Amino acid sequence: MRYQLERQVGFVLRKTVQRHLMIFTRLMGEDLTPTQFAAMAKLYESGPCSQNRLGRLTAMDAATIKGVIDRLGNRGLTRVEPHANDARLQMVHLTGAGRKLVRTAIPRAVRITDDTLKPLTREERGQLLRLLQKLS
Repeated sequence: MRYQLERQVGFVLRKTVQRHLMIFTRLMGEDLTPTQFAAMAKLYESGPCSQNRLGRLTAMDAATIKGVIDRLGNRGLTRVEPHANDARLQMVHLTGAGRKLVRTAIPRAVRITDDTLKPLTREERGQLLRLLQKLS
């Protein structure tokens, strides 16, 4: 059996992610990382939620989501408060500045996706996303 690195899914996915991250960094600005934007976009979409649930919704482990929320909080983009009925839960909220930033960042995020998928036809884009969702 011959092993060719360039034909391995992990290698190709890593190269694709590197390309996507380069596009993200160039277009997003605002000093936002992909994980920070994901957390903020999900909060914008679904409203305040527990830190634990936000981690699940954005596919981040507990330590990662805590670090993301801490950094966003330090920038005044999120705030964390105990749940009104269950003090064990930490509820994450977007601040006004956080909501404003997400509103300006969403069109850039759409362009990032478009630029990442630019080499593909419309049909191929849909097919790729369906296949990646099936793998994940």
